[in-house]
Amino acid sequence: MPLDPVDREIIELLRQNARTPVSQIARQVGLSTGPVSRRIARLERTGVIKGYVAVVDEQAVGGIDAFSEVRLIGSIDTSEIEAMARNMPEIKEVYTVSGDPDALIRFRVESVDHLQRVVNAIRTSGKVLGTKTFIVLRSSDPHAGRTD
Repeated sequence: MPLDPVDREIIELLRQNARTPVSQIARQVGLSTGPVSRRIARLERTGVIKGYVAVVDEQAVGGIDAFSEVRLIGSIDTSEIEAMARNMPEIKEVYTVSGDPDALIRFRVESVDHLQRVVNAIRTSGKVLGTKTFIVLRSSDPHAGRTD
């Protein structure tokens, strides 16, 4: 089902704050709460909205974020790296990309030693030709505080 401009505006408001009351969203998009509630339910039912999450200050929680470029052996289907990632809770996201590398993985680990163990597990899976890992020193949200 195609999304209209109101659907897109509702999605953007929920992206900014998923706990925004329906009444506030309705005021901002110029509809009453009933139609907005039905639109949100449809967006959830059709899978446009897959879920809601808490955005956590990772520095307050502790740990290390890292990214790893992964090069797969031969013509292995990238879905195999996704299957491997499902068994590793430290892997938070897998992006299959064009060009070199084949995939980019985002990790969340407790320490550099923990990161080394996770990367070694990926390297020894038998499907990986090589990796290049980057530890995140600092991150920022370029949209934080945005009001548009």
